[in-house]
Amino acid sequence: MSAPIISASEVAANLNPTLADLLALRPDPLMLVPALIVAALYFWRYVQARRTPEGRQRWPVWKPILFSLGILLLLLTTQSRASDLTSGSMALYMGRLMVLAEVVPPLLMLGIPRNVKLNARRGLGRVLGVLLDPWVALGVWSAVIIFWNIPAGFNASVVTNTAAALLPALYLLSSLMVWAVVLRPLPAVQPASIGSRGWFGLLAALPMMAVGMVWLYSPDVLYTPYVNALCLWNLTPLDNQQLSGWIMMLAGVPALALAFIQLFAWLIALADGGTQRE
Repeated sequence: MSAPIISASEVAANLNPTLADLLALRPDPLMLVPALIVAALYFWRYVQARRTPEGRQRWPVWKPILFSLGILLLLLTTQSRASDLTSGSMALYMGRLMVLAEVVPPLLMLGIPRNVKLNARRGLGRVLGVLLDPWVALGVWSAVIIFWNIPAGFNASVVTNTAAALLPALYLLSSLMVWAVVLRPLPAVQPASIGSRGWFGLLAALPMMAVGMVWLYSPDVLYTPYVNALCLWNLTPLDNQQLSGWIMMLAGVPALALAFIQLFAWLIALADGGTQRE
């Protein structure tokens, strides 16, 4: 979990940035270009689909609204000056990552049209069937969360300067896989029942909750780059770490609540003696 390194004088010059400072434009082509391409393709297909009654039924207006909101939050998170200030605030960095992991992906998944026609045995359908397999998604998500949040992985990422560019993208992509399993927007290649999705959501929430609890209750600063860092908003490094723990745990609550709802629906179906209808 690393961020671009800025000098102590630069941090000291603005230890109390305002919301306007955080949202000031700072283009990052590596994230900007793919986001704009995906948005353009989405709305091009949406305009085409709205020409027919079947297309309008598959693609109701609320879906592009949610998709647009997801793209907007993605751009605000990755194309603003907040990304340059996160070396002075672990909590700010974690807030950005949690937006990318827990807010943007469900909005994008809910924006996918209904009844997307895919052949699960060939081409794109087969690839998505592998990527959206619950065990594959859980493995990728757990690896991202655990490796970059243990001290060894974090310190290595700072030394090699890889996490600054990679970590936001990895959080986004791995979380898209997780939310795709939970929300099941492509039933043609996702034959999971609501019960299995509930159990998956419960398991997927555990790594992030565990890391958040470690940060929250640790008596010492765990990460060397933040031990003597000048922190934004006059927070101490330990306060910064504990606040990051709260942010990570609270960000995971909606996904955890959805997992329990799915499990309760599954249990009700079992109690009724019927089969959950997909």
